[in-house]
Formats: sequence, structure tokens, C-alpha cells
Amino acid sequence: MLTAFLAMATLWVLAHPMFLSKDILPKNIHDTLIKERQEKDLTDYFHAIVKKRFDSTNTRDKNKFHVSFLPAIGYTLQTGMAGVVSTNIGFYKHDDSTAKISTITSSITYSEYSQTIFPLYADVWLKHDKINLISDNRFIAYPSNIYGLGGRTDPNRAHTINFSGFKLHEKILFSFAKNWFAGGGLYYDQFWDIAVVDPTTKRINTIIGNELGNYEIAVGPVINVLYDSRTNQINALRGTYFNVNLKDNLPVLGSGTYWQSLLIDTRKYFNFPRGSKNTLAFWSYEWLTLGGNPPYLLKPATGWDDQYNTGRGYIQSRFRGNNMSYLESEYRFAISKNGLLGGVVFVNAEKFSDELSTTYKAVLPGYGLGVRIKLNKFARTNICLDYGFGNNSSQGFFVNLGEVF
Repeated sequence: MLTAFLAMATLWVLAHPMFLSKDILPKNIHDTLIKERQEKDLTDYFHAIVKKRFDSTNTRDKNKFHVSFLPAIGYTLQTGMAGVVSTNIGFYKHDDSTAKISTITSSITYSEYSQTIFPLYADVWLKHDKINLISDNRFIAYPSNIYGLGGRTDPNRAHTINFSGFKLHEKILFSFAKNWFAGGGLYYDQFWDIAVVDPTTKRINTIIGNELGNYEIAVGPVINVLYDSRTNQINALRGTYFNVNLKDNLPVLGSGTYWQSLLIDTRKYFNFPRGSKNTLAFWSYEWLTLGGNPPYLLKPATGWDDQYNTGRGYIQSRFRGNNMSYLESEYRFAISKNGLLGGVVFVNAEKFSDELSTTYKAVLPGYGLGVRIKLNKFARTNICLDYGFGNNSSQGFFVNLGEVF
């Protein structure tokens, strides 16, 4: 069933010497390098194919930067068949045993539905993890289904809209206690060329077009408080993540209307059973409108969190409202002894306020299972292939580089 990736080629992990001193490596990784050689990732098999062996002088062992590159063909509910090229970089800025890993992730996707998706995400730790820079950017241009406008919730009565969008979210946080950070930044979100493209429903197209408009923009400052005791943000084995984000969208800065939103993102990870490579993870995501009325495409919605990961089991945009509550639990477990293959089972539930439909007040469950393929054993980066199920026969593939949460 897992045909989400039908072809993979040119896979490797390499180290880059930029900005590094020669032999610095975090102690928690340095102490386990010999053990890590018992672990396998796709890079090891790639080098085995080309007859290249690792030895004690391999630069991957000496440098901080571990770069993963993946060209592939994939399939998801939102994109259909798609060509994807992904890059993930994990690195440490100092050699303390509790150093947090910094990450830079990007990809370019083009799908059979003529969708273009280009994210660029960076989570960088500086000054011995006293400063956290977070840059979350994304360009999208694609047709997408919408549901619920004017109370229409039938999954067979979606309406297709075409649009382009750009997101620029920039924050800087400063440590004020162990694992606690506070700071702020600026968020910029814009959608343009919004048009309903269903050829058989011209009258409804006009109604929806009048309600949506053809342009949405939101600009405003954010205030952020963060607690993060994880040492690996790509794939945590244990720790706690608690993030509170308050945003004011201000017309004086260019926002189309004034509205205020609050995001509370909480995650907890347990190594279970203790000493194993397995993880039991929990995720709570509260996305609330405190004042005003967000434009339609900027309202809380399934699959529209910052990383587009909520609601496995449903297509993106399936549910939408001014307020969203979301819970998910996932158990991640090893399959192969060498760490190359792993698996997950997950269950989630989401609930929305009822501005668009009273149907959304119901709890909307999702569940599924998936496979993990180790792409970069040093940064613990996995290729995530999941199959999810939801209500009303909703089901499909979901693909990620790095864990969903």
C-alpha cells in the first residue's frame, strides 16, 4: 500500500565544513559514534552501492553539519502525484552534551494538479542555546478544495479555488531561565489571485467569489513564550515543548482587517519503554481567534498549521472555523535492529467553532499507521510515510521529511 514514494534516487548524507572548527562535535554524539556505526540509514546503503566505505577519517564524523538530500516521486491527498526534492540540514553550534540541534529544511514540490509548494524553515540555536532564531517561510501556488463556506459540509461537494500565497514568519527568542525563552517578531501572510474554478457551478462560483474576494493579507507583530527541553527538534526521544504565540494583525502595517489570534502548542515525549528506541508522543494544538474576524483562508483549518501537519486522515482545508482545538498521540517504534526502518501508529481528534457550520462542533477523529525510513542517522531525520483514516470514508497518504510533531 505504501506507494507514497514510488521512486527514490541520488540519496546521500554528507558533511559540510563551513563555519566549523575541525574536530568539534557534540559530546552526546561523539560518545556514541562507534555505536552509531552499527546504525544504518539510506546513505549507508547508497555508499555501499557505489562501493564507498566509511572509515575513521570520514568527514561526517568530524564536522557539525549533516546534510540530507532527497529527490523523489510521491503521492498525498492534497497534491496527488508529485515530484519532490527535499533538503534537511542538522548541525550543532557548540559541543556541550546537552546542545540543541539546529535545523534548516527546504523542499520544492510540483504536483499533477499544477501545484507548486516551496517551504524554507530554519530553527537555529545560538550562544550556547541562549538565543533561538526561527524563520518559517513558504510560497504556494495551487488549486485547492474548500469546504464549509455558508454551511456546506458535504465532503462530496467541495469547491475548487485557485490562488497563490506567501508566508514570512520571523522570530527571535532569548533565554530567561533554563529551557525558557521569550521574544517576538513579525508575521506576514498574503494570498492573491483567488478565484473559484469549478466550471459546472457558475452561480455558486459567483457567490463564493463574492464572499472570498480575490486578495487577503495579514501583517502584525507576535509575542512568543517558549519552553523547550528537547535536545533534538527533528525527532525527539524525550522532553517537553510548550509554545504560546500571540499575534495582532494591524491595518497600519498593511493588514486587510484587524484581528487577533492566539496559538498554544504543547508536546510531550516519553522514551517508552525506558532505554528503548521507542517514543510515546502527545500533541495539543489550540488555534484561537481572540478578536475580529480573520479572512477565510487565514482562519484555523485542517492542515494549515505552520508545518501543514494537523489532521492526518483528512485532506487539507477539510474543516475550518475561527477556533480550532486539536489533540494527537503517536507511538513510534523500531522495526529493524539497525535503525533503518521504524513504524508509527497514531490517533487524533479535532474540533472547530461553528461560524461556518454546526457540523464542525462535533469531535472529528482520525487515525492511522505509517513507516519511517532513516535518511540521516546523525540528525535523526526520517522519511515519514503515513496512511490515515477519517470520518465519511476519508483516507489517504501523508508524507513528511522529519517527524510530524
